[in-house]
This record gives sequence, structure tokens and C-alpha cells, in this order.
Amino acid sequence: MKITAPLELKPLEIIRRSGYGLVNDRSSEVSFSRRLGRDFYPRFHAYLNGQTINLHLDQKQASYQGYAKHSGEYEGEAVENEAVRIKEIITKLLKEKNGVPADNYLEPIKKKRSFLSRWF
Repeated sequence: MKITAPLELKPLEIIRRSGYGLVNDRSSEVSFSRRLGRDFYPRFHAYLNGQTINLHLDQKQASYQGYAKHSGEYEGEAVENEAVRIKEIITKLLKEKNGVPADNYLEPIKKKRSFLSRWF
């Protein structure tokens, strides 16, 4: 799934703020990943190309010899949910860049009240 970053933001800043770390592998492309658990796989994997973030889900490591690349899921519920999460972070970064304090666009936290205070 491809996500286009606004020109005001750097894709590297977006991907770092989204919790992705640099992947050190033997390929010539720079990529970033975010694990879904404590194991190495499954993980979200992203490549940066200009203002585009190319996102997919790696379920497992390549299991055939001689090939570094493997198929990833570019569509599906998990990938779509991650794309929505990244887009929310983009919105937050744009608001921060425009000088809107973080408290102004977060929902107010409702104060818990005791049972009796509701009646009196």
C-alpha cells in the first residue's frame, strides 16, 4: 500500500515517529520495519521513495535459497489499519508544524466520578 507524504513533511520523520526502525540487510534499498510482537516476523516493512511510503506486511522470512526478496501482503485489514495509523500520525505532525498545541486536537479526558457524586 502506498502512502503519499505531504510536501511539508519528510517521509523519514513520519516513519520514525510511527515507530519504525532502520533495517540493516544486504539489499541496496533503505527500508524500515515495525515488529508486531517480540519475534522478528510478522512485521510491517516500509520503503521510502521520494514522498511515497511503500508499506507491506512480511509474514515470514524468505524460505528459498538464493533469493533475498519474498512476497509481502500489500493489501488486507492489517495493512489498511497500519496505513490509517500512519495517516493519523501525519495529521498530528502537520498540526504540530502549524503551531497547534497537541492538547487542542486530542479528545478531552473525562474525569471519573463516583457513583454518589452523580446524584448530588
